[in-house]
Amino acid sequence: MDAGVPFSYGAWMNEAEPLIDTLPPLWRLALAYAPAVTRGKWLTLLALDVRLAGVVRAAREPILAQMRLAWWRDRLRDRAANWPKGEPLLAAMACWGDEHGALIALVDGWEALLGDAPLSAETLAQWVEGRVAVCQAMAQGDARAARMARGWALADLATHLGHPDEVAAIAGQVTARDWRAERLPRGMRPLAILHGVAARGRGDRDKGQKISMLTLMRLGIFGI
Repeated sequence: MDAGVPFSYGAWMNEAEPLIDTLPPLWRLALAYAPAVTRGKWLTLLALDVRLAGVVRAAREPILAQMRLAWWRDRLRDRAANWPKGEPLLAAMACWGDEHGALIALVDGWEALLGDAPLSAETLAQWVEGRVAVCQAMAQGDARAARMARGWALADLATHLGHPDEVAAIAGQVTARDWRAERLPRGMRPLAILHGVAARGRGDRDKGQKISMLTLMRLGIFGI
């Protein structure tokens, strides 16, 4: 924890609650199963992912998007005590203590997508590995979490690609994945849900949306 920013969970909840509304429904459900000890990290990870996606999606000039991404990268490299006031997402990141630098990998991953289509398999992999790096940091280097995060990221990316070459580049990786689920520490329960849905859809949005609520509840309660 940054000594200059004393952390209060109650105060954090008041600031962070509106961020939940920015998340897609599945991510809100996954977040609901996170224990208090990791709920803040999961919320800010997912909310930052949504925010960065918006920056890249709305980019008309790559240089402007790069400037906005650079702003986030610079904040995450700095001490929380030096952060500007007035940005709810940044304020909510106080829950990371002095570990918020792990989120830089997410920024780097989204920046990789600013190139011209079709993006290469290597470039798409940079985005995937950004998510993997943050999840693995949260899981204190657990290789199981890295593998399941990679499956989640690949399947999620596959549902958002439009160029045939990019679709083909990811499809092969999705097919070759080891989709086996493993029981993770309870703090990583949201990943169990996100990976479980990804494993059933495997890049097919319709299949992923057909997962039953009973299955989602089982993943949330038991993690497998």
